[in-house]
Amino acid sequence: MEILELFWEEIIGFLGIGQALDILQAGNFEAFKTYDGITALIYPIIPFLVLLELVLGLIYKKPQTKVYKVNFLIYVFNRFVGRFIAIAMVTFCIGLFQPYALLETRFTWYWLVYGYIVWEFGHFLYHYWGHKVRLFWCLHSTHHAPENMNLSVTYAHFFLEAPYADVIRTTVCILLGVQPELLFLIMFIDGTYGAFIHVGENLIRNGKFGFLSKFILTPSHHRVHHARNPLYMDTNFCNLLNIWDRLFGTYQEEVDSVKIEYGITRSMDSGSFLDVYFGEIIALYKDVSRAPGLKNKLLYLVMPPGWHHGGDHKTARVVRHNYLKSRTTP
Repeated sequence: MEILELFWEEIIGFLGIGQALDILQAGNFEAFKTYDGITALIYPIIPFLVLLELVLGLIYKKPQTKVYKVNFLIYVFNRFVGRFIAIAMVTFCIGLFQPYALLETRFTWYWLVYGYIVWEFGHFLYHYWGHKVRLFWCLHSTHHAPENMNLSVTYAHFFLEAPYADVIRTTVCILLGVQPELLFLIMFIDGTYGAFIHVGENLIRNGKFGFLSKFILTPSHHRVHHARNPLYMDTNFCNLLNIWDRLFGTYQEEVDSVKIEYGITRSMDSGSFLDVYFGEIIALYKDVSRAPGLKNKLLYLVMPPGWHHGGDHKTARVVRHNYLKSRTTP
C-alpha cells in the first residue's frame, strides 16, 4: 500500500494538481481568487499539455517515443537525486547577497517589469555560459540531446543544472535589488513560460506568433535554439523577453529554407539514458585525460565545446562563422 501511495503522490506531483485538490476538498472556492489559488490553476497546464501532445503524436503517427522515454527516465532520476537542491541554493543566495543589494524595490508593476528584465539578464548569463564553458555544457547538454521537440524536453535536465542556473540568476537579481517576493513571482512566470516554449509541432505547428515575436521569445525562437544547424547554433539564449539576445547579437529567427535539425553535434545514442545524461561528462573526461600538460587540461574545462588544444577548433562560433562565410562567398 505504501508503494501505491507513493506512486499516487508522484502522479499528483507531476500533474501539479495537489494544491488545487486541497482547495477543492476544503470547499473554499474563494481561495482560487488568491495568488496561491491562481498558481494552483496554472501549475497543471504544462503537464496536461504534455499528455495532450503525446496523444496527438500518436494520432498523427509521429509519437517521438524515444524522446518521451528518455525524458521520462530523466524526470524520475532527478526527482530522487536533485529534488531540493535548487530551492536550497535560491534561499542561500538570497540570505547571502541581499545585504549587498544596490537598491531596494517594492512589489509594484513597474518594479516587476524592472525585475523581469534583470532576471532575463541573469538567465542570459547562465544560459550563455552553459553553451560557452565546457564544464557547464556538461550540465546543460542533457537538455539539448533530444532529437525531436516536445514539451517533455522541459524535464530533460542534468540534476545539477538547476542549482547552477539559480545561483547565477538569483545572485544577479538580489544584487540588483529584486526583492524575494518579486523574485518568486518572476520565477513562477518564467518557469511556466519556459516550459511552454518547448511545445512541439504536434501541438503547435507554427510557433512564430506573428508580431509578438518582435518582443518575446516564441516557441519558434526556442526551436532554433535547440537546433544543431550551423546557422542556428548558440542563438536565442533568453527565455521570455528577447531583449538581451538582440543587444548582444545572439538573436536568430527561424528561416523557412533551413529546416531545424534537433540534437547536439556529438555522435550519440539519443535513446540511451546513460549517453544523454552522462555522455558529455565522459567526452570531457577523455579530452582532459588525452590533453598534454596541465594548462591544456584546464582549458578543456573552461573553453567552449569543440575547442581543441591542437588548434583545430570546431566550436559553435567557428562552425557558424564558416557557414555564414560560405553563404556569402560567390
